[in-house]
Amino acid sequence: MPVIPTLNLSEADGLTPIARASDGLHVAGRDGVRSIWRTGDGKVEFIAFARHTLALVNSSLGYPAYYPLHPVRLERPVQAVLMDLDGTSVHSEAFWIWIIERTVASLLGDPDFTLEEADLPYVAGHSVSEHLSYCLAKYCPDKSLEAARDLYFRHTHREMQAIVEGRGRVDAFRPAPGLREFLLALKERGIRVALVTSGLYEKAYPEILAAFRSLGLGDPEAFYDAIITAGYPLGRGQAGTLGELTPKPHPWLYAEAARVGLGIPFEQRHHVLGIEDSGAGVCAIRLAGFFTVGMEGGNIRESGTQGLCNAFCSDFDDVLAIIDGGA
Repeated sequence: MPVIPTLNLSEADGLTPIARASDGLHVAGRDGVRSIWRTGDGKVEFIAFARHTLALVNSSLGYPAYYPLHPVRLERPVQAVLMDLDGTSVHSEAFWIWIIERTVASLLGDPDFTLEEADLPYVAGHSVSEHLSYCLAKYCPDKSLEAARDLYFRHTHREMQAIVEGRGRVDAFRPAPGLREFLLALKERGIRVALVTSGLYEKAYPEILAAFRSLGLGDPEAFYDAIITAGYPLGRGQAGTLGELTPKPHPWLYAEAARVGLGIPFEQRHHVLGIEDSGAGVCAIRLAGFFTVGMEGGNIRESGTQGLCNAFCSDFDDVLAIIDGGA
């Protein structure tokens, strides 16, 4: 019997055994619970019963959620590939971490403030509010999330406008090595491609647009079969869209990309493959029920989620080999 049904993981995979779930509803050894395991970053907990497993996605905003952990496998031909944006398709996480750093610096009134190495798993791969909530708790608990969000978007608007006008950071958005060849190879094989990001539209779309321009791939809206973002931020006097409470590691962005964006029923999910470089993203793909491919270069190892990957690749050539059945 595996330690965690449908995952077959153990402590060696980066998970930590705990006696009680963080919400107190489940205790190891009671009411049929065999064991409870937490990812290295503490974002997701797995409650293992004899024949099934529940995943508890924690929330710094006060809205945790439970999801069933579905069996996953890859069946060929692959019908669709779901791809993360930051880190997987475009190297831009350093830029967005810098924006968070500048936001905290503004909150503290300290222009020399810098984040610590230990902060990195908590300021990448999640929603803006999750990132800021972590920083508030650690560095400025007397400040409000609303004040932090206001400053964050001021910095974002200023920097994005500067980039559009050619005055901003030239290293902000760089296509991942081999992205162009990989995307064209998928198209040649008739495989549909969806872009999935926890980033808000106003920050996500300029990234992929800039990357596509540098790659000579034209309009990303015409190239991708679906693009799913976390929507639009809520602002005073403006309507926002759902995204801050349902980002990765929740499964909804990937589930919506496949079911709504590409029209693939849940029963056909084994013909879908997801690619991520972050621990939160890996959990999101896995909880959505898709074959999960982790990519080198992100925080998967640091977040203790590598064991959730069905495959772990160093480049897109490795991923293409999996799609073709060669690995």
